[in-house]
Amino acid sequence: METSLQNPSVPEECDVLVIGGALSGAATALLLKRKHPEMRVVLVEKSDALSRRVGEATVEISGYFLRKVLGLTRFLTHTQLCKNGLRFWFSNAETGSVSDCAEIGGKYLSTIPSFLVDRSQMDEEVLRLAREAGTLVLRPAQVRDVELQPGGFQKLTVQPGGGAATRIRARWVIDASGVRCLLARSQGWWKSNTEHPTLSCWSRWKSVRHWDNGPLQDAAEDKDAFVGLRSTATNHLVGHGWWAWWISLRDGDTSIGVVLDQRLQDWPESREAVGEKLRTFLSQHPAARDMMEGAEFQAGDVHFRRNLAYCSEVQCGDGFVLVGDASAFLDPLYSPGMDWTSFTTCSAVKILSAWWEKADLESELQRHQSEFVISYRRSFEALYKDKYEYLGDFELLKPAFLMDIALYYLFVVLPVFKLGQEQLVHPPYSHPRAGPVFNLMRLYNRRLAAIARVRKARGDYGRRNARTRFLFGGFNLRISILLRAFFKGLWLWGMLEFQELFRARETAPEPAGPVGASVENSAV
Repeated sequence: METSLQNPSVPEECDVLVIGGALSGAATALLLKRKHPEMRVVLVEKSDALSRRVGEATVEISGYFLRKVLGLTRFLTHTQLCKNGLRFWFSNAETGSVSDCAEIGGKYLSTIPSFLVDRSQMDEEVLRLAREAGTLVLRPAQVRDVELQPGGFQKLTVQPGGGAATRIRARWVIDASGVRCLLARSQGWWKSNTEHPTLSCWSRWKSVRHWDNGPLQDAAEDKDAFVGLRSTATNHLVGHGWWAWWISLRDGDTSIGVVLDQRLQDWPESREAVGEKLRTFLSQHPAARDMMEGAEFQAGDVHFRRNLAYCSEVQCGDGFVLVGDASAFLDPLYSPGMDWTSFTTCSAVKILSAWWEKADLESELQRHQSEFVISYRRSFEALYKDKYEYLGDFELLKPAFLMDIALYYLFVVLPVFKLGQEQLVHPPYSHPRAGPVFNLMRLYNRRLAAIARVRKARGDYGRRNARTRFLFGGFNLRISILLRAFFKGLWLWGMLEFQELFRARETAPEPAGPVGASVENSAV
């Protein structure tokens, strides 16, 4: 791999300077050079080699972006794993092993392409393509400071590795610095989302047991009901106030991490290594105990972060655009990180194209600022606000999952697949016509969280978390399938509301039901 330009003569001036060489920065540089080959684009990357990072699971939009927009189909299919949907695993006092755990997931293989990726490999590939397209890449090098000049040249101090600091003038700065959020923090725009105080710990593990030939292999209820693959899905283990991801990587490693709401769950305060704390926390779930038996975390690849959610109050201006995690981060539950990268990157390219082509720059800046701030807030309230209250209850998450995914397909995925990549400049729920959908999602999310609080107080939270499987037929671009899934979720939500009217006065949980396994199969 070509790691350094050792450093070529640093130009005094360029049209665009990109801060950060991972996916969002490299993709922006690549798309700019493809669209405007004569544009002078410089990318500054601090590392000799990009490291592994979270955000290893793509979904439908990010899969489209990687394949159709960046052109990575051959790379992804040759070097990474194809993803097979999303699965949830539940537990309660009656679950002694993974085969006892309630499950939500597809019965068949996924029909819309998405991937499980080693980010260090994929990001390097995009950076390589950006360099081949004509981007001047400075690495290792760091941007020490940025002096913004609206409507003029931005002034940056760049220090190549082992070299003296140099001043560069750039008409535009693309901040793709990730969670460092260089511009947002230095300018005072960065705001923590205190309504969503999550904590995360993650690592890559070796010798993790496989979902398809491990403890579940001989489960009686799988003989006729399940015909897909679990190992290449993103498997989510869930509990009250927390969830964990389980992502297989091509080289045999497994990415395992936990996210918890600090209001609902406590992180272990023992003196053991952080990787062991992760194992200790997850061991409360029987699926984790079974699947991690004999597994070892990689000591140099353990990470911990508090207060994940944040957003920049300013997203762009005449001379700069924030993309990817430098713009905002919300929650990894539905793997939206690369979706956000897809939208911010495509919108940034449209802004710079308007400037380059002397089109209506001001309207593009106003659109970007408004839409991305609205999208962040609405996505939070519709999908994630207090969702950790009911994540661990099979009966409550089931209708939410059906409605969440059906509406994602109907109003986010379908427009992009049917109308093309031009739709990627408009992030989810940002259009005025999205108001009714947003309000509905916010309503059922709040109501399910409220029911969860009542169940927790009553003592019957997660009462159906044992020996029950909801194996649905899968989602695709057929509107009839999506509407069926949505209305099934709506009906289940209505039934829960009806049932709660009769449980409100109960002081003890209802019987858990028969011991035998129950498998639900749906055409959805």
